[in-house]
Amino acid sequence: MPTKPTIARIWRGRPRRDVADAYEPYLRAEGIPPLEKTALGVQLLREDRDAETWFTTISYWADMQAMTAFTKGEPTKVHHLDRDAEFLIELPERIDIHRILVDRQGLR
Repeated sequence: MPTKPTIARIWRGRPRRDVADAYEPYLRAEGIPPLEKTALGVQLLREDRDAETWFTTISYWADMQAMTAFTKGEPTKVHHLDRDAEFLIELPERIDIHRILVDRQGLR
Protein backbone atom coordinates (compact mmCIF):
# COMPACT_ATOMS: atom_id res chain seq x y z
CA MET A 1 0.00 0.00 0.00
CA PRO A 2 1.38 3.44 -0.93
CA THR A 3 2.40 5.60 1.99
CA LYS A 4 2.76 8.90 0.12
CA PRO A 5 -0.45 10.80 -0.58
CA THR A 6 -1.33 12.05 -4.06
CA ILE A 7 -4.81 13.41 -3.22
CA ALA A 8 -6.04 15.91 -0.61
CA ARG A 9 -9.76 15.98 0.23
CA ILE A 10 -10.79 19.28 1.83
CA TRP A 11 -13.97 20.01 3.79
CA ARG A 12 -14.86 23.42 5.24
CA GLY A 13 -17.61 24.36 7.69
CA ARG A 14 -18.38 27.44 9.75
CA PRO A 15 -20.34 27.76 12.96
CA ARG A 16 -21.09 31.01 14.74
CA ARG A 17 -18.28 32.04 17.06
CA ASP A 18 -20.45 31.44 20.16
CA VAL A 19 -20.89 27.73 19.36
CA ALA A 20 -17.45 27.03 17.87
CA ASP A 21 -16.00 25.83 21.18
CA ALA A 22 -18.82 23.25 21.43
CA TYR A 23 -18.55 22.21 17.78
CA GLU A 24 -14.80 21.56 17.88
CA PRO A 25 -14.90 18.57 20.30
CA TYR A 26 -17.91 17.19 18.44
CA LEU A 27 -16.03 17.40 15.13
CA ARG A 28 -12.94 15.82 16.73
CA ALA A 29 -15.01 12.94 18.15
CA GLU A 30 -17.32 12.25 15.20
CA GLY A 31 -15.64 13.54 12.06
CA ILE A 32 -11.95 12.83 12.55
CA PRO A 33 -11.82 9.17 13.75
CA PRO A 34 -13.23 7.64 10.52
CA LEU A 35 -10.55 9.51 8.58
CA GLU A 36 -7.81 8.43 11.00
CA LYS A 37 -8.77 4.79 10.39
CA THR A 38 -8.61 5.02 6.60
CA ALA A 39 -6.71 8.03 5.25
CA LEU A 40 -2.93 8.31 5.14
CA GLY A 41 -3.20 11.47 7.23
CA VAL A 42 -5.64 14.08 8.46
CA GLN A 43 -5.44 17.68 9.65
CA LEU A 44 -8.09 19.75 11.42
CA LEU A 45 -7.60 23.51 11.18
CA ARG A 46 -9.47 26.32 12.94
CA GLU A 47 -9.67 30.02 12.11
CA ASP A 48 -11.55 32.25 14.54
CA ARG A 49 -13.04 35.42 13.05
CA ASP A 50 -15.21 38.08 14.68
CA ALA A 51 -18.64 36.49 14.18
CA GLU A 52 -17.79 33.01 12.88
CA THR A 53 -15.18 30.29 13.00
CA TRP A 54 -13.98 28.31 10.00
CA PHE A 55 -13.04 24.66 10.44
CA THR A 56 -11.12 22.95 7.66
CA THR A 57 -10.48 19.22 7.54
CA ILE A 58 -7.87 17.97 5.10
CA SER A 59 -7.49 14.25 4.59
CA TYR A 60 -4.70 12.72 2.53
CA TRP A 61 -5.14 9.74 0.23
CA ALA A 62 -2.84 7.46 -1.75
CA ASP A 63 -4.99 7.88 -4.87
CA MET A 64 -8.52 8.54 -6.11
CA GLN A 65 -9.38 4.85 -5.81
CA ALA A 66 -8.59 4.79 -2.07
CA MET A 67 -10.57 7.97 -1.45
CA THR A 68 -13.50 6.79 -3.55
CA ALA A 69 -13.61 3.52 -1.59
CA PHE A 70 -13.82 5.50 1.67
CA THR A 71 -16.64 7.71 0.33
CA LYS A 72 -18.53 4.71 -1.07
CA GLY A 73 -18.10 5.88 -4.66
CA GLU A 74 -19.01 9.54 -4.17
CA PRO A 75 -15.77 11.45 -3.48
CA THR A 76 -17.23 14.97 -3.89
CA LYS A 77 -20.45 14.37 -1.95
CA VAL A 78 -20.58 15.94 1.51
CA HIS A 79 -21.46 13.44 4.22
CA HIS A 80 -22.78 15.65 7.01
CA LEU A 81 -22.40 14.67 10.64
CA ASP A 82 -25.65 14.15 12.53
CA ARG A 83 -25.44 17.46 14.40
CA ASP A 84 -23.92 19.65 11.65
CA ALA A 85 -27.26 21.39 10.97
CA GLU A 86 -27.43 22.33 14.66
CA PHE A 87 -23.97 23.92 14.70
CA LEU A 88 -23.15 25.21 11.23
CA ILE A 89 -24.37 28.49 9.74
CA GLU A 90 -25.04 26.61 6.50
CA LEU A 91 -24.37 23.05 5.48
CA PRO A 92 -21.41 22.79 3.11
CA GLU A 93 -22.46 21.75 -0.37
CA ARG A 94 -19.12 20.56 -1.68
CA ILE A 95 -15.84 18.88 -0.96
CA ASP A 96 -12.68 20.07 -2.69
CA ILE A 97 -10.38 17.43 -4.12
CA HIS A 98 -6.85 18.45 -5.06
CA ARG A 99 -3.93 16.57 -6.55
CA ILE A 100 -0.85 17.08 -4.40
CA LEU A 101 1.92 18.54 -6.55
CA VAL A 102 4.49 19.36 -3.85
CA ASP A 103 4.66 17.64 -0.47
CA ARG A 104 7.62 18.77 1.60
CA GLN A 105 7.13 18.65 5.33
CA GLY A 106 9.59 19.03 8.18
CA LEU A 107 11.82 21.38 6.23
CA ARG A 108 12.95 23.32 9.30
